[in-house]
Amino acid sequence: MKKILALIIAVVMMVACFTACGGQAETEATAFKIGGTGPLTGPAAIYGNAVKNAAEIAVEEINAKGGIQLELKYEDDAHDAEKAVSAYNSLKDWGMQIFLGSVTSKPCEATVAEAANDNYFLLTPSASSTAVIKDNDVGFQMCFTDPNQGSASAQYISDKGLGKKIAVIYKSDDVYSTGVLETFKAKAAELKLQIVSETAFADGTDTDFTAQLKDAQDKGADLVFLPMYYTPAYLIISQANQMGYAPTWFGVDGMDGVLTIEGADTSLVEGVMLLTPFNADSTDEKTAAFVKKYQEKFGEVPNQFAADAYDCVYAIAQALENAKATYDMDNVKLLEVLKEQFTSMKFDGLTGDGMTWDTDGAVTKSPKGMIIKDAAYVGLD
Repeated sequence: MKKILALIIAVVMMVACFTACGGQAETEATAFKIGGTGPLTGPAAIYGNAVKNAAEIAVEEINAKGGIQLELKYEDDAHDAEKAVSAYNSLKDWGMQIFLGSVTSKPCEATVAEAANDNYFLLTPSASSTAVIKDNDVGFQMCFTDPNQGSASAQYISDKGLGKKIAVIYKSDDVYSTGVLETFKAKAAELKLQIVSETAFADGTDTDFTAQLKDAQDKGADLVFLPMYYTPAYLIISQANQMGYAPTWFGVDGMDGVLTIEGADTSLVEGVMLLTPFNADSTDEKTAAFVKKYQEKFGEVPNQFAADAYDCVYAIAQALENAKATYDMDNVKLLEVLKEQFTSMKFDGLTGDGMTWDTDGAVTKSPKGMIIKDAAYVGLD
């Protein structure tokens, strides 16, 4: 009798367990789960938080329309590849269906490899390395690739006659910086631009750029190209000022943020030029509305990384609507339908109209020349 009673109890417990599990599995999904990783802390946090903030605004706006619903979750990767993979795995455990990738290039190179293994569609706002979209079937970019930025910068400098002798200072251990440099040099050679000085730094804690600046100055460079993020760029420009060296400064999208450095003397970056797809001072209705909302919510002006992230969420929403995707689709099915949409649709966003993507995942849109005037970005012709 004891054996029979024990058997009955065991059967009852199994039935209860299966019922509970079945009830959980049958819970109907009510939103597409989108995840992303980025540096929410540390020296690159301005990029990660800009992306996260803007993506949140886009999700709120889309959900308020009452059509498809989105749920967003961001994990901190501190601009570190290993931490990015750990953050990615946390998002998988959460139930992520679509991946916004990682914000910066090196972490995104690590997470796109994981996404490719797991069949997640990835659309990064700002990881511009070609490795993010090369040799995989999942990666797409909203930002320009590093090669596009390099060649476009050389073309712009040539077209506008901005410099006769050019110096380049770059970060040799950063795939973003070296990727831009490579195609800048190739295009410069094609256009017969004269590069008289090419110097590098590697350690992210470097604060003394005297040697690089002296080489540029001694060789008569009247324009210095800085393919890097804004923190070292600001130090370089500041030290040049102390040396009495005042060339034309030209940067790429990583320079967006130089006006937000706490305690920075913005007069030092007056006249700095860069290529970026977004101008927060634009008067077009869509941009003005986004900037106003961002400022009200977060107390600061959004940068280009924020605009790209906002566009990412809206582009994904457009693709999901076009495909008539349903919440119960798993990541494998969503990868299939989103790839089909992104390689065939056109998208109008804050960072460009009529954007398209090729089968490798690279976006086509036009960069805009900007110059810093009175501590604000002003569009160039």
